[in-house]
Amino acid sequence: MVNQNSAPIYEALKEFNSKRVVPFDVPGHKRGRGNPELTDFLGQKVMDIDVNSMKPLDNLNHPKSVIKEAEFLAAQAFRAHHAFFMVNGTTSSVQAMVFATVKRGDKIILPRNVHRSVLNALVLCGAYPIYINPEMNQRLGISLGMSLKSVKKAINENPDAKAIFVNNPTYYGICSDLKSIVSMAHEAGLFVLADEAHGTHLYFGEDLPQSAMAAGCDMSAVSMHKSGGSLTQSSILLTNERVNPDYMRQVINLTSTTSASYLLLSSLDLSRKHMVLNGKEVMKRVVDLVQYAREEVNEIGDYWALGEDLIDGDAVFDFDQTKLTINTLDIGLAGIEVYDLLRDEYDIQMELGDIANILAYVSVGDRKSDLERLVSALVDIRRRYKKDKTGMWMQEYINPELVVVPQDAFYGKKEAVDLLGSEGRVCTEFVMAYPPGIPILAPGERITMEIINYISYAKEKGCLITGTEDLEVKKLNVLKEDGEY
Repeated sequence: MVNQNSAPIYEALKEFNSKRVVPFDVPGHKRGRGNPELTDFLGQKVMDIDVNSMKPLDNLNHPKSVIKEAEFLAAQAFRAHHAFFMVNGTTSSVQAMVFATVKRGDKIILPRNVHRSVLNALVLCGAYPIYINPEMNQRLGISLGMSLKSVKKAINENPDAKAIFVNNPTYYGICSDLKSIVSMAHEAGLFVLADEAHGTHLYFGEDLPQSAMAAGCDMSAVSMHKSGGSLTQSSILLTNERVNPDYMRQVINLTSTTSASYLLLSSLDLSRKHMVLNGKEVMKRVVDLVQYAREEVNEIGDYWALGEDLIDGDAVFDFDQTKLTINTLDIGLAGIEVYDLLRDEYDIQMELGDIANILAYVSVGDRKSDLERLVSALVDIRRRYKKDKTGMWMQEYINPELVVVPQDAFYGKKEAVDLLGSEGRVCTEFVMAYPPGIPILAPGERITMEIINYISYAKEKGCLITGTEDLEVKKLNVLKEDGEY
């Protein structure tokens, strides 16, 4: 491990700001002078470092100096062969992994409960998804991890597949047996891609589930801004020795901005430094806070805060103890209803509310007093709003049937039909509740009455349904019935 005390991008920006450089380049606000209201809102320091690529500050698309040094330090910190700083969000990291391993007609094995960014990548590159439908926990209404039996079956039935994609951990903290999946995949010659958007902290804490790089995955997308403390939209793409870093940079540059934000880049640099130097202490504190809250919530009655008791050694190989997922069904309210109550009446903003659960994302910036306030609010909601749970939906995810390759469906001849009259048709767009951003329907999938009823129920309960051309989701785009696309 090299010296992790430095932050090359941050230090270069400080050095740059110490000079009286006259800016005849972009951005046009010229260190804030051209937009005083924005400068007053964000602060002069922010505007001073909102600069463009130049020789002293390097260039993200072709790094040679300070960005290259910062990425090297990140690779060392994450125990990876290479690290790429990403400023288009972890969506761009996920899509770069897919673009680098599969092209039109290639097969990629993946759980169906992936983030929309993965399926968007399939629409763009034309690869064919081999879905492993996830195991379900019926009481919680959530999908679990990938069972080894399902992975082995998919690999054996698709010997021509090029890659396998894994969520680890899921939004809810569920972890698969990554090491065994990697072993099976590599034996079959497949690349292993990991979506670790919710797992940055696994690299820095102790007694947490195994990280993707430690398990031998070939690539991993980590959202440094989620549990690592950097600014929103900043991410890191990690690769191991089986991936050519020069080719990977070319793939990344296909969709990467040529005007990378130094606000985001410096936040990645400083957050890496902070987590390396203080991560063990920080994550122990986070785990302790969540464990305290979990015990308090489970003492209330009717709520269920998920914990390690879910572990079964297979579909729930491990559990991320930093996740505070709370099932709300026994108080007769959908998770999204509790989510709305917490925000509107108690000024508490949760990360997620779905049909059955809420999720509090606890990380480096949280305090015990914040969790005490959440627990008190949940007690009050139970007292004021508890009702009979008869008739409530319990399932967060319905296994759809893939009929047409996502790219062919998305770009095919389509027509808009009423949601309630769309049964049996093939969807050409995404339909998802956000968060978590896992599609209820994706392009190329058959619409069933169960799915229609689920969408209607989610709308009724107040879920934000996104991805459709019709913003009110009264109509869905489907393939025309002449079968041409």
